[in-house]
Amino acid sequence: MTTQLSTRTADVIAIEINAIKDQTKTLILNNSIEIGRRLVEAKSMLPHGEWGKWLQESVDYSQSTANNLMKIFDQYGSNQISLFGAEADSQALGNLSYTQAVALLGVPAEEREKFVEENNVEDLSTRELQKLIKEKQKLESELKQANEKVEREKLEREKIQSSLAEMQEQNAMNYELAERYKAEMEAASESGNDEKAAELQEELNKAQAALSDSEKMVKELEKQLKAKPIDIPVKEIIEKVPEEMEKELAQLREQVKRSDNKSLAKFAVYFEAVTNNFGNLLSVLHEIKTNVPEEHEKYRNAAAGLLERMGEKIK
Repeated sequence: MTTQLSTRTADVIAIEINAIKDQTKTLILNNSIEIGRRLVEAKSMLPHGEWGKWLQESVDYSQSTANNLMKIFDQYGSNQISLFGAEADSQALGNLSYTQAVALLGVPAEEREKFVEENNVEDLSTRELQKLIKEKQKLESELKQANEKVEREKLEREKIQSSLAEMQEQNAMNYELAERYKAEMEAASESGNDEKAAELQEELNKAQAALSDSEKMVKELEKQLKAKPIDIPVKEIIEKVPEEMEKELAQLREQVKRSDNKSLAKFAVYFEAVTNNFGNLLSVLHEIKTNVPEEHEKYRNAAAGLLERMGEKIK
C-alpha cells in the first residue's frame, strides 16, 4: 500500500515551500498596509511634536519605518482588496514583497503596474530593483532637463526674433529719416540757404548715427539668433514614429517578461524612452519647419549626420 509519505518528492516539497513563501510575502505586504492605515490614524490624533515619542515608546518604530508604512498604505491601501483578494485585478502588484513595494514608491503610481510587468520585478532582488528604478529616474531627469533646455531655447529664440523684428522696423525708420534729411540738406545747399543746410546737416548726422546703431543691433540680434540652434537627432523628417520601431519595442517587452536577463530589462527602459522622445522630436521639427522655415534645412542636415554617427557606433 502506497503511503502519503512515499508519494512525496523533493519537487512536491519545493512547490509547497514556494507556495508558502508567496503566501507569506502577500501576508507581510497586506499587514504592512494595515499597520500603515493605523499609523495614519494615530498620527492624526496626537498633538504636534508627540509623533516621534509615540512611535518609539508605543510601537518601537523609527520615523523612517513609519513613513514607509504610511506610504505603503497611501499608495497601495486604497486598492488592497483588488490587489490581494481572490480575484486580483493586478497579479503583478499582488506578488510584490514589502521591500519591493517600498522601492516601487519611487515610480509614479500611474506607471507602477506597467513598470512591474515590463521589468520582471518579481524576479529581481531588492538591490537590483532599486538600481533599475534609480537608472529610470536618472534617465527621466536627463530627458526632462533636455526638454526644458529645448523649451528655454525656443523661448529665447522667440524673444530674439521679436526684438529683431522691432529693431529691423526701427532701422528702416532711421534709414528713411536719414534719407529725408539728406535730400532736404542738399536742396537747402543748392538754394544757397547755408544756415538751413547747416541745421539739416546736424540732424542728418544724428539720424545717420542712429541708423548706424540700429544696423549694428540688427546684426547682433541676427548673430544671436544663429547661435541658438536646436540639435535634433533624427535621420529623416517624418510625421510619426516608424511602425517598425513600435513593433521592435513591443517585442522587447515580451522578451523581458520571459527572460531572466536583467540587461534586457534595462535595455527596454532606455529603448522605450528613446522611442517616446523620438515622437517629441518630430513635433519640435514640425514647429521649426512652420515657425522658422529658413532654418529647417540646417537642422535637418545636422540631425541626419548625428543619427548616422549613432548608427555607426551600434555596428
